[in-house]
Amino acid sequence: MTESSVKKLAFTLLDAITDKDPLVQEQVCSALCSVGEVRPVETLRACEEYLRQHDKLAHPYRAAVLRAMERVLSSCASELDKDTASTIILLASSEMTKTKDLVWDWQQAASGVLVAVGRQFISKVMEELLRRLHPGTLPHCAVLHTLASLAVANAFGVVPFLPSVLSSLLPVLGMAKQDTVRVAFCSALQHFSEGALEYLANLDRAPDPTVRKDAFATDIFSAYDVLFHQWLQSREAKLRLAVVEALGPMSHLLPSERLEEQLPKLLPGILALYKKHAETFYLSKSLGQILEAAVSVGSRTLETQLDALLAALHSQICVPVESSSPLVMSNQKEVLRCFTVLACSSPDRLLAFLLPRLDTSNERTRVGTLQVVRHVINSAAAQMEDKKPFILSSMRLPLLDTNSKVKRAVVQVISAMAHHGYLEQPGGEAMIEYIVQQCALPPEQEPEKPGPGSKDPKADSVRAISVRTLYLVSTTVDRMSHVLWPYLLQFLTPVRFTGALTPLCRSLVHLAQKRQEAGADAFLIQYDAHASLPSPYAVTGRLLVVSSSPYLGDGRGAAALRLLSVLHPNIHPLLGQHWETTVPLLLGYLDEHTEETLPQEEWEEKLLMFLRDTLAIVSDNAWICQLSLELCRQLPCYDEAPQEKNFLYKCIGTTLGAASSKEVVRKHLQELLETARYQEEAEREGLACCFGICAVSHLEDTLAQLEDFVRSEVFRKSTGILNIFKDRSENEVEKVKSALILCYGHVAARAPRELVLAKVESDILRNICQHFNTKVLGVKVETKDPALKLCLVQSVCMVSRAICSSTQAGSFHFTRKAELVTQMMEFIRAEPPDSLRTPIRKKAMLTCTYLVSVEPALDEQARADVIRGCLHSIMALLPEPMEEDGGCQKSLYLETLHALEDLLTSLLQRNMTPQGLQIMIEHLSPWIKSPRGHERARALGLSALLLRYFLEHLRVSIIAKRLPPDQLISLLLTMFEALGDPEKNCSRAATVMINCLLQERGGVLQEKVPEIVSVLRSKLQEAQGEHILPAAQHSVYLLATQHCAAMVSSLLGSPLPLDSHTCMLWRALAVEPRLAAQVLGLLLEKMSRDVPFKESRAFLLGRTPDRVATLLPLSATCALFEVMSTPAAGPAVLELYPQLFVALLLRVSCTVGVQLPRNLQSQERRGASPALATRNLEPCSSAVDTLRCMLLRSGSEDVVQRMDLEGGWELLRTSAGHEEGATRLARAMAEHAGPRLPLVLKTLACTHSSAYENQRVTTTAFLAELLNSNVANDLMLLDSLLESLAARQKDTCASVRRLVLRGLANLASGCPDKVRAHGPQLLTAMIGGLDDGDNPHSPVALEAMLGLARLVHLVEAWDLRSGLLHVAIRIRPFFDSEKMEFRTASIRLFGHLNKVCHGDCEDIFLDQVVGGLAPLLLHLRDPQATVASACRFALCMCGPNLACEELSAAFQKHLQEGRALHFGEFLNTTCKHLMHHFPDLLGRLLTTCLFYFKSSWEDVRAAAPLFTGFLVLHALPRQQPQVDLDQLISALQILLKDPAPEVRTRAAEALGRLVKLA
Repeated sequence: MTESSVKKLAFTLLDAITDKDPLVQEQVCSALCSVGEVRPVETLRACEEYLRQHDKLAHPYRAAVLRAMERVLSSCASELDKDTASTIILLASSEMTKTKDLVWDWQQAASGVLVAVGRQFISKVMEELLRRLHPGTLPHCAVLHTLASLAVANAFGVVPFLPSVLSSLLPVLGMAKQDTVRVAFCSALQHFSEGALEYLANLDRAPDPTVRKDAFATDIFSAYDVLFHQWLQSREAKLRLAVVEALGPMSHLLPSERLEEQLPKLLPGILALYKKHAETFYLSKSLGQILEAAVSVGSRTLETQLDALLAALHSQICVPVESSSPLVMSNQKEVLRCFTVLACSSPDRLLAFLLPRLDTSNERTRVGTLQVVRHVINSAAAQMEDKKPFILSSMRLPLLDTNSKVKRAVVQVISAMAHHGYLEQPGGEAMIEYIVQQCALPPEQEPEKPGPGSKDPKADSVRAISVRTLYLVSTTVDRMSHVLWPYLLQFLTPVRFTGALTPLCRSLVHLAQKRQEAGADAFLIQYDAHASLPSPYAVTGRLLVVSSSPYLGDGRGAAALRLLSVLHPNIHPLLGQHWETTVPLLLGYLDEHTEETLPQEEWEEKLLMFLRDTLAIVSDNAWICQLSLELCRQLPCYDEAPQEKNFLYKCIGTTLGAASSKEVVRKHLQELLETARYQEEAEREGLACCFGICAVSHLEDTLAQLEDFVRSEVFRKSTGILNIFKDRSENEVEKVKSALILCYGHVAARAPRELVLAKVESDILRNICQHFNTKVLGVKVETKDPALKLCLVQSVCMVSRAICSSTQAGSFHFTRKAELVTQMMEFIRAEPPDSLRTPIRKKAMLTCTYLVSVEPALDEQARADVIRGCLHSIMALLPEPMEEDGGCQKSLYLETLHALEDLLTSLLQRNMTPQGLQIMIEHLSPWIKSPRGHERARALGLSALLLRYFLEHLRVSIIAKRLPPDQLISLLLTMFEALGDPEKNCSRAATVMINCLLQERGGVLQEKVPEIVSVLRSKLQEAQGEHILPAAQHSVYLLATQHCAAMVSSLLGSPLPLDSHTCMLWRALAVEPRLAAQVLGLLLEKMSRDVPFKESRAFLLGRTPDRVATLLPLSATCALFEVMSTPAAGPAVLELYPQLFVALLLRVSCTVGVQLPRNLQSQERRGASPALATRNLEPCSSAVDTLRCMLLRSGSEDVVQRMDLEGGWELLRTSAGHEEGATRLARAMAEHAGPRLPLVLKTLACTHSSAYENQRVTTTAFLAELLNSNVANDLMLLDSLLESLAARQKDTCASVRRLVLRGLANLASGCPDKVRAHGPQLLTAMIGGLDDGDNPHSPVALEAMLGLARLVHLVEAWDLRSGLLHVAIRIRPFFDSEKMEFRTASIRLFGHLNKVCHGDCEDIFLDQVVGGLAPLLLHLRDPQATVASACRFALCMCGPNLACEELSAAFQKHLQEGRALHFGEFLNTTCKHLMHHFPDLLGRLLTTCLFYFKSSWEDVRAAAPLFTGFLVLHALPRQQPQVDLDQLISALQILLKDPAPEVRTRAAEALGRLVKLA
């Protein structure tokens, strides 16, 4: 490529730099840079010439060109010659100073060019810049900026010029009056100082290692004097900050004595600015640099300024930090850096300042101080080493602060202490305890509306930070391991640390595992040396009990169980193997559930089983007794957690049950009875459960201890006579008695059945009744405590259930039964009659239910009292509640009602006689006749329940009488009138009489059938009795058996839509298979006799289609549905299966799009009356529903289910989806009803000549899909199917011809082994389909392409070879078809043709492969995903035929289906291989790309120049003759004006790559 070509290319891109789209403009610049990377000098000269020639070009575009030049120079500056460098320097200098006004974007771009050149030609650049510095004249701001940037970019090159620069700038500093100029001077001085410092810090690499700081000291001090004493006093904040930024690095260059001299003024001056500026980051940064400079020279003045410095810095650190402001955060870091400097130089003064401030109560002061303390602990560890005791002691007051911000800061300080060994000092344990206390805090409530962009408030809570800190310290700080283990164990049992259990357990698990890895000796706890640690028994009990509420406290159940498992060697040596297998199962159970789904009782039972197994494995009475003692001691810890305390009682009962020492068992039971908090209901229940569980193993001791407690002084004091007159004491006594009664109930429920019967009356019930019945001076005192009543009822219920469930219950004589029943009834009667507030009724009735089942039986009076009392207790209740708390009340009501039902059925079961039922009904009778509706409803419901329980069948038979023929009709009509009689017995008798008459005399009534049917239908609409409809159905059946045709004709005359009664009459005709078959045959005849629709005049005249259904076929279709919906019709439907299936399929096809007659349409719009059937009357839907019903009734449920799942029925109903619906029906039939198909096909044989086009389409679709299944071959249907399809190949309907091709192609999947035999016939049909009609987008051609793609792999290669080229040429135009389906099909077929030619590709076809490469690659960007997918496949198939392994491998790697395609990367790789292996294709591929420059698809149009660019990128110089560069540039130049930004971007990118052809 000549220089003129590079210039033309560059000018083309430069002309496009004014594009309005920023992305295009960026790509143009990038392309310009690409050209510059290859030919930098020519490109830079072209840019310089362009800017010179286009003097009027707006400055934003000039800036863009200059930025492109800078990018070229940044990578290729070394290739510049001096002349070009000089030209560019002059251009940039001119552009930078062309205007005195500040045009920052433009001037900065020009400055960037100078800086880029300055990296290679620093002398020339500095010469030009120094030329711009005129003595006595202020320099241009951009010149100052460039000098500053150069000092940073090339410090080694600029620093030697600094004396000259400073000598030119310093004299005019005083002349700078404008703040912008002063700011520029400050920036320059700052960067000069930074550059000098970098130079001095790297003298070993510097060009002049003799340079010293003194070389700049005088000039820098002169500048310092102006900046500090004059400019720093400015009112302009921006200038003051610029001055401060400069003073920081300048302070390092000041002479030591000058710095020492200036510090008393400099430091206060900087500190004073803190009050004037809200943004203090730059002040703090500069202050840090000044402090470092002062420390580096050993300044003594710093000591005198220390107090002021510390006060100012401390006030800065106490400013609340807004995390959304990065400058505030940066300021905090810089302030802390200042503290680090001071901590390293004056640690004692710093701590003397900080530590007293920890005692203040001010939140900000304390938080800020803690932040500084944490920082210096981390950053000045060596200086703080001997200060650890002082720092620890100073934390005393902050540990007591309740402010959450202070707490967070304290936790962070403790975390830092842990990393640096503070917690190993005396007092460190207090810090650990503090962290645990914060972990135990309750979770903080989340604010309703957190601010935008704020973090999760819960994540920053004191508790959350403490939890994270504890875990991190435990797991990542190795030196803390011996501090925390086993110390943390002592926090497990105290109640105040309950909230911290989860993090404690997790940390302890990690520590324990580390100890285990270290060895058994390190892991085993020496309890003698750690007296404060809880015992193994205390740990076991605590962890087990808290696991009963596993999801509290962030899942403490799982954490506790894991810790328990890992501690097993310290608990008992025998538990390891069992716990290692059992605990994971418990954890898995928790993982399967959530807090809402966990069955609490089941979970507690699993834990108790775990405890029982543990005790059995230990099998050490002393260990078990010690555990029980510890569990009892922990009871007060759970006073505020009733559920967990309840579970603890169960654990105590389980442990006592495993103990063999009776003395220990009785002692603990006595203590439990003496210390229980009887006022708490949950505790009473827990105590009772404990005694019940204990009684499983110690029944005698448990009962004896209960009696001993009653005789003890403790109990007697609380039940003395004087205490009865004190309400409070009386209440307490009754709570104690409630607990004792419950204890006896649970003992009876849980004790061994073989032992409990002997104790029921003598011990258990005697004591229960004794505690319930209180006597004062021999007079029985009625209890006022409902809880005591409820406990008695519950206990008696448990006792009764225990008796009933015993194997000896049949021989047990319960002497106290009547007494207990009487007591229960007293409780029931004592309840308020109009409201339901307690479960006493329910429990008492449930108790009575168990009691009535026990011998002896109740006498009649007692039974009557029970029934009467319970009914009155429930019936008189007000209606179910509807208020807000009605949910609970309604549940209680339903449970109580169920209890009553169970009681009544239990009583009835004891007397299963009509008299017994009569007695029940007599008791219910007054309530049935009640004037209150809710009472009647309840009574009737109970009556129905009892009747259903008692009765099974009710048979009524009436003998019909013979009548003379002349009176028969008269009598029948009279009986029909009697159907409407309000007296049900009369109407029932009439129905029996009618059916007897019809059965015996129906033969003579043929002419009267229509009249009888009409009367029956009208009476059914009038009559209300449930018995009438079945009787009418039987009447119709009887008549139909004698006059079937007349009955069918009469019922077909019923108006549409069919009402529900007519539907039931039709169904009556299916009860007997022979009759049903006759009826179905008649209906098929009626449905097929008339035309399915009539065409209106509008349709005949070519206007809107209007096909209206005829009534007789429509009525017959509806009737078929009703008949076949009856299960009894199954045999008849099976008999007529092929005729029904074909007729209904044809009916469906010819009713698609057919409308109802207008009179029926109006009825449909008005909506059917309640008496009408709800089925859709629309003709096609009606036919589909009937076909579906027919398949169901014939046993083809799998077909129906498959169609349901695939939406096939809905498709059949619509014009658009009907064809697909027929296909899915055929697929379902082939899969699930194959044996039915031979007869179905035989019936379908004559349909190819149907006059109705829809029927031909439907049946062809059906037949075509059958070939998609191997059933065609299995049932030897293949030849007949192929013949049937061949007969339709010349059909006038294109849809039929298309479906024929689909069917022939289906042979590839249905019978692939038969394709080869029929190959010529199949290929001839498909190739003929490609040329079907004159339509360029013929659906038949589309189907032919799809079919060929399926068949080409299965036919003989010789059969295919003759047509291969023809097919390839014929489908090529479809690659760019406007229709997506044609593009997809043609490209996929092209891929399949390539696949079958693998290893045997003729040159003539190879030319087609090569010709198709470019279109396929470009259509990978097709807007339709299916087309792009087809291109992936086709390219993968083309690869082997190109005989290029690298290209084929690239296709396989990038184009796998489902893998995301990075198009640019793939195209780049492809072009690289193409140009390497097929260099002669360049011109041909570029020509194809030029064609696609005009594509109508934007993505394809954008891909074409991208393809072009990659081809050129990988082309070799010798390929240049194949390329018409001017044509290519012109075409791309046109694309640069394309309306799509993406296209313009790709065109610019391609232009940038054309330089490769140089």
